[in-house]
Amino acid sequence: MPTSDTVTPRAEGTRDAAESPQSPQSPEGSGSGGRRGGSSLALIVVLLAVLVAQAPVGRALSTPAMQGWMTVFVAVVVQALPFLVLGVLLSAVIAVYVPASFFVRVLPARPALAVPVAGMGGAVLPGCECASVPVAGALVRRGVTPAAALTFLLSAPAINPVVLTATAVAFPGRPEMVLARFVASLLVACAMGWLWQRLGRTDWLKPPSRPTFEGLGKGAAFWGSVRHDVMHAGGFLVVGAMAAATLKSLVPEEWLRSAAGNLVISVVVLGLLAVLLSICSEADAFVAASLTQFSLTARLAFLVVGPMIDLKLFAMQAATFGRGFALRFAPVTFVLALLVSVLVGAVLL
Repeated sequence: MPTSDTVTPRAEGTRDAAESPQSPQSPEGSGSGGRRGGSSLALIVVLLAVLVAQAPVGRALSTPAMQGWMTVFVAVVVQALPFLVLGVLLSAVIAVYVPASFFVRVLPARPALAVPVAGMGGAVLPGCECASVPVAGALVRRGVTPAAALTFLLSAPAINPVVLTATAVAFPGRPEMVLARFVASLLVACAMGWLWQRLGRTDWLKPPSRPTFEGLGKGAAFWGSVRHDVMHAGGFLVVGAMAAATLKSLVPEEWLRSAAGNLVISVVVLGLLAVLLSICSEADAFVAASLTQFSLTARLAFLVVGPMIDLKLFAMQAATFGRGFALRFAPVTFVLALLVSVLVGAVLL
C-alpha cells in the first residue's frame, strides 16, 4: 500500500505534465491558420490591384513621353553596365590580391614627390570611388603619408583605364574629352594632396578603422568585395540613369536651355547634379553624354566632380576619416574641381 500510494501521484503528475503542453496547441494552430489566411488574403488583394492597374499603367507606358524615358534609361544602363562590372571585378582584385604594403614600397619618401606619384598610380590601378576610400584608409594604416593617400583616393576612380575607356565610348569622335577628363582630374587630385600636406592637421584625420576580409580565403574575400560593390554601384547607376532619362524626357527643354546657356550656371548645376546623383565613375560618362543640352565644359565638370565628391563618398569619407575631415575636405574638393574643369575646358574643349 505505501508503494501504491507513492507511485499513483507520480503517474498522475506525469500525465498532467504530458497533457499540459498540448492544451495551448489549438490557439497556436488557430493563430498559424490566421496568419496563413491573412497572407492569402493579402496576395489576393495584390493580384487584384495588379489586374485593376494593368490597363492604366499600360496606357501610361505607351505615351510618347514615357517611351522616350524608357529609351534613354535602357540605353544608359546597357551602355554602362559592362564597364561597371569590369571596374568592380578589377577593384576586387586590387583590394584582395594587392597588399597595401606594395604602395608603401613604390611611393617616394618625400611627401611632395609622393603626391604626384600616387596621383599617377590611380591611372594604372582601376577601381571605383566606393573602393578608393577603403584603399586610402588601408594606405594610411600602413604608414603612407596622408597627402599621398588622399591624392590616390581622388585620382583612382577618375582617371583609371576603365573610366577613360568608358569616356571614349560615351563620347565617340571626341578624344579631347578623354584628355580633358584625365588632365582636370589629375590636377585636382594632386592639388588637394599638396593642400593637405601644407594645411592639413593630424587631428582632422581619424585613424581608419573598418572591418576587413582577413580570416577568409582569397576567393571568399574576392566575391564578397564584388557583391558589395555591385550592390552599391549598380543601385547608383540605376538612379543616375533614371535621373538622366527624366531630364531628357520630362523636364521642359527651355528650362535646360536657360541653365545651359550660361557657362557659370551650367557648370555649377551639373556639378551639384553629380553630387546628388552619386553615379559610379565607370558609368557616369554615359549619363553625361546624354545631357546634350549642356556644353562640353559643363559636362566635364560633371565628370570631374562625381568621382571625387558625392553623397555616398561624403558618408564614406566621414565614416573612414572622421566627420571633421569630410566637412573640410569635401567643399574644397568641390570648388577646386569646378574651377579646374572650367580652366581645362577653356583650353582643351
